[in-house]
Amino acid sequence: MLAAPRLEAEGLHQRFGRRVLFRGLEFALGAGDSLAITGRNGAGKSTLLQIVAGVLTPTQGAVRLWLNEEAVEQEDRSLRVGLVAPYLQLYNAFSAEENLAFLAQARRLPAAAARIAAVLDRVGLGGRGSDLVGTYSSGMKQRARFAAALLAEPSVLLLDEPTSNLDEAGRSFVETLAEAHCEAGGILLVATNIESEVALCDRALGIEN
Repeated sequence: MLAAPRLEAEGLHQRFGRRVLFRGLEFALGAGDSLAITGRNGAGKSTLLQIVAGVLTPTQGAVRLWLNEEAVEQEDRSLRVGLVAPYLQLYNAFSAEENLAFLAQARRLPAAAARIAAVLDRVGLGGRGSDLVGTYSSGMKQRARFAAALLAEPSVLLLDEPTSNLDEAGRSFVETLAEAHCEAGGILLVATNIESEVALCDRALGIEN
């Protein structure tokens, strides 16, 4: 089972120069909860996910994460969540196994070889892990991003347009993964305007206004 998560966002306000993306955003999620983040292009969906992941710091407000009731510091949050996004790139000159081995070393994950083999199987890349990422199709690269996000078995999974570049089998994989993650007690956030991706979640937060 995953570490029991609790995630709270309070008074989030984000601006870049004079441009305000959103203000006053708040939500609270616990084990098994899922939230779709919707809004027009440029409304700040991806930015909000990056703030939750700890990659960006909001202009105002705070995001807090607890695992098994132990607070996770902001500087450690990016190591404790899994983020899948089309703008995240792996090294094309390395194999998928080499990319994941680098991540495992950076995160000091135990049993790296077995963990990498298991996660590649899970995302449908079993038997292709030794191939260079640069030789992958766009759909295989998206599956490799999922492998990177799942490597540390995160309790919080953040998906930004997760079915991008995936065929029907890939979209079914995402649906199964999302359901299994919540059933295992994880928290799921999905940034999207695609109805089928919104349907992966129990609640929705629109940030158009």
